[in-house]
Amino acid sequence: MKITKATDLSRTDNWRILLYGKPGLGKTSAIKGLPGKTLVLSLDNSHKVLAGITNIDVRTIDEEGKISFDKENPDKDIKTFIREVDGVLDQYDNLVIDNFTSFQSDWFVERGKNSKNGISNEIQDWGQWPNYFLRILTTLFNKPLNVYVTAWEDTREISAEDGRVFTQFVPNIRKQVVNELTGWTDVVGRIIVNPKTGNRGVILEGDNSVYAKNRLDDRKACKIEDLFKFGQQSKQENTENGEQK
Repeated sequence: MKITKATDLSRTDNWRILLYGKPGLGKTSAIKGLPGKTLVLSLDNSHKVLAGITNIDVRTIDEEGKISFDKENPDKDIKTFIREVDGVLDQYDNLVIDNFTSFQSDWFVERGKNSKNGISNEIQDWGQWPNYFLRILTTLFNKPLNVYVTAWEDTREISAEDGRVFTQFVPNIRKQVVNELTGWTDVVGRIIVNPKTGNRGVILEGDNSVYAKNRLDDRKACKIEDLFKFGQQSKQENTENGEQK
């Protein structure tokens, strides 16, 4: 049995972060703030916003680099990526999966094309999705580097202990697997826009209206450009407290 002392553990070694929100708010652009070398799997082919960034590579499947993922054959292409990515991971600090909601939609569309009527999904598709998704998720999350995942947002009804029912924002992943996805993730944040200033921020502490969590530092919210700056708020507060003393 291998044992590691808690004093030797680091919160920010090989972290897993999930950022969700409405389309167009900057989940993909947030990749620019990742320190180190980054490999992006763009599942919705929105990687054009990353053009010109020197420390970011995008996995593409056409010679001109215009297409990152085969949305017509998502099952085949995700398996190809998983099979081939281990050969280049030692060149990178971060792996980005952008975005899981798009992949989920493409998977069901592909299954629908292979159904009896060529359109609608059949009962077995809904039953097979949880195990399939979890296999993909665990394979990607077990890679030995930081993993940043994005998704669109959805809502769900939750019941409080006093019987009240709330509508809560959550990642737009089917409910059979969303708890596993968020449970295996160190940080789950919801990206929002301040209607008065237009500035973008991330909610990092959850409540009855927003699912969020942060087990990497003590921040409850941050600017979008500070998402990957772990522990800096705590260091600043400690310095300020020391100066006051």
